[in-house]
Amino acid sequence: MSQQPAPNATAPQDAPPPGSATPDAEPEAPHLDFQGTTPYEDYVQASVLTHLQHPLSDDPGEMVFLVTTQVMELWFTVIVHEWHTAAQALREDDLPTAMAALKRSTYELESLNSSWRPLAHLTPGQFNAYRSALGDGSGFQSAMYRRMEFLLGEKSASMLVPHRGAPRVHAELEKALTEPSLYDEVLRFLARRGFAVPAAVLDRDPAQRYVPDPGVERVWQEIYSGPGPGPWEDELTRLGEALTEVAELVWRWRNDHLVATRRAMGAKTGTGGSAGVAWLEKRAAKNVFPELWTARSHV
Repeated sequence: MSQQPAPNATAPQDAPPPGSATPDAEPEAPHLDFQGTTPYEDYVQASVLTHLQHPLSDDPGEMVFLVTTQVMELWFTVIVHEWHTAAQALREDDLPTAMAALKRSTYELESLNSSWRPLAHLTPGQFNAYRSALGDGSGFQSAMYRRMEFLLGEKSASMLVPHRGAPRVHAELEKALTEPSLYDEVLRFLARRGFAVPAAVLDRDPAQRYVPDPGVERVWQEIYSGPGPGPWEDELTRLGEALTEVAELVWRWRNDHLVATRRAMGAKTGTGGSAGVAWLEKRAAKNVFPELWTARSHV
């Protein structure tokens, strides 16, 4: 005769507690039923972004060129936001906020520079397959990139001309032209910290391109040599290094653009009537925040 278990016998040790899921049960499914669009769509506007591509040729490579260019425009937008944040913080003597924005912008610049990779190895034949679709379009016509350049001190009123037919864009660029650059705000901040930034630099017309000044070079030399006029020494060295990192990444962006253009079209005239490689070579030869580089020779 088989023996029946006692009524009060305990359950096996590996049995799940009452009401709990078994080990192989499916995890709880996410919420799938929404009225209208999803919260993700409402926030990201993905359906807008993914329907902005309208290739003008039959070449499949044009889609890569178009999307990559649009991604670059988005990175320009967030970098301009970061540099505006940094400039405003420096006006308010809020160095930690400025440093945080500059640091974020270096990560964003690295991502921007990586955007060249899908285009970096185009052959002339591959580029020519859809180049005519660009017409007179050229990257130097990018309003958001121009705002980046203005924030770096590369001011030029002539760069507003292509945007005369777009009043809102023209007004935004005109405002950016006449406002102090990020570097202007840095130098004003240093002057308030007791450094001898020349009055001619502090009072200059911000709508003009920044020109290197020996007095500013001496200020950076003093900061990097130490000791400074107060407890700011280490913080100002870190500020200088953050700006140097930005400058280096901008230089790399310009050089990556130059190399990609050389590979795709050689020395031919660029789209939009620009000088192509010759124009990019001139741009790549310029240092951003120039005295930060020349001062190092004297430390």
